[in-house]
Amino acid sequence: MGKMKMRLILLVAAAVTMAACKKVINVDLNNAAPQIVIEGEITNGKAPYFVRVSKSVSFSSSNVYPPVTNAEVYIKDSANGIIDHLAQVDSGVYRTQQLVGVMQHTFVLSVTIDGKQYRAVSKMPKPVPLDSVTFALNFDFNNNQEINAVVNFEDPIGLGNYYQFIETLNGRLIPNVFVFEDRLSDGRYIEQPLFNDSSYLKKNDTLEITMNCVDKNIYNYFFTLANVTGNNNFQTATPANPVTNISNGALGYFSAHTTQRAKLVVY
Repeated sequence: MGKMKMRLILLVAAAVTMAACKKVINVDLNNAAPQIVIEGEITNGKAPYFVRVSKSVSFSSSNVYPPVTNAEVYIKDSANGIIDHLAQVDSGVYRTQQLVGVMQHTFVLSVTIDGKQYRAVSKMPKPVPLDSVTFALNFDFNNNQEINAVVNFEDPIGLGNYYQFIETLNGRLIPNVFVFEDRLSDGRYIEQPLFNDSSYLKKNDTLEITMNCVDKNIYNYFFTLANVTGNNNFQTATPANPVTNISNGALGYFSAHTTQRAKLVVY
């Protein structure tokens, strides 16, 4: 990891999670009949990989999604023709049996439930190395001191690089959505703070940062998810479903991405 450093930053505008300007996409509110929810990932990490299938509940209901146990789930590696029939290992949880995630391969997910097929395609990008994680000392509008992680990395030359960051603080996943695109920063060295307005970091905390290089569709999914949840400080007026790459009216996402992690103590 690169040399750790502490910076003093005076915030002069509202801290936002999203790192790039982008038009908000308006989508229909899901507050009626249940819909299929599919969440699946293929990474360059060690197999197996998992796909979770459930049904949505209305916006006003408790956040408990009933699992779907009668799905037929397949993932195809378009580059080598391997088709993996996923085995159900828990209620609504399906696991690969032979597939290996390979960067720049395109993966096709097919889920069939009661004769209806849902499909998604995702191409795994090349990995971009995470150079280091540092910390920035900030002040909010009430002049309270806070610490935020800063991810540092070199964006490759050429537009079309998309990033997702995940924070795990003292073993607990932080729900904030952090995504970044290089539309305004192509080929530059990036020093991006991860502004966290729900769980402030404290000295001696243990923080794990996960950096995923994702494709454009997955970036759009998490960008719109942040607008739905309001964790980019600009929640949409009407709760809505994030943009998905899954066909036939399903919710959720299927992502083939590279991943890397850094674990360190906040100081």
